[in-house]
Amino acid sequence: METVKVETKDRSYDVVVGPGALNGLEGLVADADRVAVIADKKVAGLHGGRLRAVLDEAGVDAAWMDVPSGESCKTLEWFGRTQQFLLDAGCTRKSVMIAFGGGACGDLAGYAAAAYMRGIRFVQCPTTILAHDSSVGGKTAINLPGGKNMTGAFHQPIGVLYDTDLLRTLPDVEVRSGMAEAVKHVLISSKKDALGLLHTMELAEMGEEELIRLIVRGIRVKADIVGRDEREGSVRKYLNFGHTYGHAVEAAAGYGGITHGEAVMTGMIYALILSERITGAGRELTDALQAFAEKNGYPLKEISSHPFDGLLGYMKKDKKASFGDLHFVLLPEAGAPEVRRVSEGDCKAADREYRIRTGVEPE
Repeated sequence: METVKVETKDRSYDVVVGPGALNGLEGLVADADRVAVIADKKVAGLHGGRLRAVLDEAGVDAAWMDVPSGESCKTLEWFGRTQQFLLDAGCTRKSVMIAFGGGACGDLAGYAAAAYMRGIRFVQCPTTILAHDSSVGGKTAINLPGGKNMTGAFHQPIGVLYDTDLLRTLPDVEVRSGMAEAVKHVLISSKKDALGLLHTMELAEMGEEELIRLIVRGIRVKADIVGRDEREGSVRKYLNFGHTYGHAVEAAAGYGGITHGEAVMTGMIYALILSERITGAGRELTDALQAFAEKNGYPLKEISSHPFDGLLGYMKKDKKASFGDLHFVLLPEAGAPEVRRVSEGDCKAADREYRIRTGVEPE
């Protein structure tokens, strides 16, 4: 079992990672007058019995609400339903809510906890690899038709219990999605390890020990950044590497049409091409990431259905944009991220180059 401490101005909490981590739930809900669970419907079917057993053993009679799997739960309609659920369940400011599912469920449930009675405590119990990123750091949000994660709040959990026993039922597409964020954490934090990881890691051959090691490494990178910049005023923006273009692809495909991690992988390759163009970075890291993505089945040609002008419209709605300017996290080299203002012309040129390199369009 590994424990990573997250320390912010408002709250300090532990992220516990390993088999059986859910057993730590009793201590987090011991003083709650009511406990409510918001769970991904599919996860509840697979692992709900495990969570119920832990709660029963702790003598907790929890209210329970299932929500649709994936991004389809991150809507204004489902957000409203969570608020009514918490009210009907008799939750107060002394209550604790549990988010049980992947990143989308955690985003919705965290925002529900942030908004209900202007903020109640909640625990993140992530069940996907992708959620090792989203469950840590207190960002919560839902989508709007015109953009991803456009309405939300910063609301830190009181604890994160990452029970790796629950990852064994993940399909390959979810492993791919989650590992994109794990790769991102290495790229933005380590010049020494980035190329070696990309050249050697094969998702199909990865064992549980290596998986846990990469998850914990990613959590440590994020915990360090969040501790220095909780509200994304400076270095926390680096965690958005690959997300500006990636979110645009995800939105254009229709939420759920491509997984978040697959979209971020596309966005990271695009951002590295931009880095070549804007900062003079070499191609070695870009080529290594593209080769890694192709070897491990990432759908890099998904953008073939989405012209640049449509993607640009989504990028202009990105939360890093200001006064009509586009801002991207770039990598002059691995481990040295920086935020740069980028022109529409450079964005279009990088999009064209991405399409050529991935075989979407001819030279």
